[in-house]
Amino acid sequence: MTSDSNSDYVFQGWMGLDKDSVGNMKWQTYEPKPWEETDVDIKITHSGICGSDIHTLRSGWGPTMYPCVVGHEIVGIAVRVGSEVKHIKVGDRVGVGAQSDSCRNRRGKCSDCSAGRENMCWKEGRADTYNGVYLNGGKSYGGHADYNRAPGHFVIKIPDQMNPTHAAPMLCGGITTYSPLKANGCGPGKRVGVIGVGGLGHFAILWAKALGADRVVGVSRRESKRADVLKLGADDYIATEDEKDWAQTHAASLDLIICTVSSPDMPLRDYMGLLDSYGRLVQVGAPEDKLPVLYAFDFIPKGKSLSGSVIGSPKEIEEMLQLAVEKNVQPWVVERPLSDANQAFIDMENGLARYRYTLVNEKHI
Repeated sequence: MTSDSNSDYVFQGWMGLDKDSVGNMKWQTYEPKPWEETDVDIKITHSGICGSDIHTLRSGWGPTMYPCVVGHEIVGIAVRVGSEVKHIKVGDRVGVGAQSDSCRNRRGKCSDCSAGRENMCWKEGRADTYNGVYLNGGKSYGGHADYNRAPGHFVIKIPDQMNPTHAAPMLCGGITTYSPLKANGCGPGKRVGVIGVGGLGHFAILWAKALGADRVVGVSRRESKRADVLKLGADDYIATEDEKDWAQTHAASLDLIICTVSSPDMPLRDYMGLLDSYGRLVQVGAPEDKLPVLYAFDFIPKGKSLSGSVIGSPKEIEEMLQLAVEKNVQPWVVERPLSDANQAFIDMENGLARYRYTLVNEKHI
């Protein structure tokens, strides 16, 4: 049961117990963070599966604090709202993404939180939605569960017009690609490439088109994805393993590239060659190993740059959801029952998702 007397519901979810938890999670109860009047409790209806879940379950990015409930694309109904939370009320459909707290400038010295860039805060007080620790000492548990407790500052109201199955994966997969596109001026006049057409990449194509880019090009290894990429709205497609001399044919043809690939073996130098003068490649895929080698002359002659991006702020997430409503952005999402989470994780790791899975909590629908 929860640790306070004001709640009569149980926090329970799919628990990863060790590095072999992918496909082998156990349904267990757990203790959420101690309640604060800045918190919101959410009865979870939908929870997207993200590649980060798999990395974390197997300790791929570093040691995981087992036991761990993953899932940071959470949508549900607010069932308890702290007195200090003003933008959410009980009964609202709400969501939480990959981050559930930051230092929030508590000591007045965080330039990122002061500027509304909470996602870039790495000071004491930052907590991810799972596998993190809050300032009050509570551990963060994610959304493949019945309930979630999160600081209200990071709880987003979901627009009434949105399908919650679509909204869930936008809260990490969506914002991870929307944020760097917006920050780097994606819009009319821009030629945008998206490397890796999967859960992240398909979102990047949808956002680039919604933001009005002149030309959007999908880049993946095999010709078999061409039809999907064009159906998503891209103007062209490059199959790097099936198209001879692709790097030379398409050299200097793009202004901005979002790279979602998480492989230490990707042809990064060739990807950089796709950029025109002052072009930028933004890396959002996060491999468990190092990136491939680059050389100074991959950058110098045409003033190119390589950068990174990490999720987005609560304000950016709200902005993204509004764009999705206004432009009728329709991600490709397959619903899976929460009770079948282990098999869904196996299918996800085997690349079967086209292009995201959302777990639906049958008890709460």
